[in-house]
Amino acid sequence: MTKELALTALDDGPVDLIEGALRLNLTFNSGGAFGIGQDVPGLFLIATVGIVGTILVVARKVTDARWLVPLGTVLGGGLGNAYDRVFRDLGGGVVDFIDLHVWPIFNVADMAIVTGALVMFVLGWRDKDGEPSVGD
Repeated sequence: MTKELALTALDDGPVDLIEGALRLNLTFNSGGAFGIGQDVPGLFLIATVGIVGTILVVARKVTDARWLVPLGTVLGGGLGNAYDRVFRDLGGGVVDFIDLHVWPIFNVADMAIVTGALVMFVLGWRDKDGEPSVGD
């Protein structure tokens, strides 16, 4: 939904929300995080499909509910970016629009993926044996 709003609202150009700090600026990224791998957008689609499949398998075995939200945010963000790569005519790219001026432009799906991954890292770090609580 946020990407649709960006495509519509930013068609005429960028919009400054906080001068010098936050701009909504429509761009299209055929690479991965931070624009890495612009020449191989198919690689990121394949990786996303693998990660989504893994999450769907692992989530069914999770016994510690704390893991479900971060798994869900990574899943949702991955599906949001995969949708762009498959269904939008962007040459395998994704819609990016959040510009902090000091960081590469990104989108809400990217935020979900990064946040979910960080939470999983913290949960794994704090778990005694370092393993997510997944049933057999």
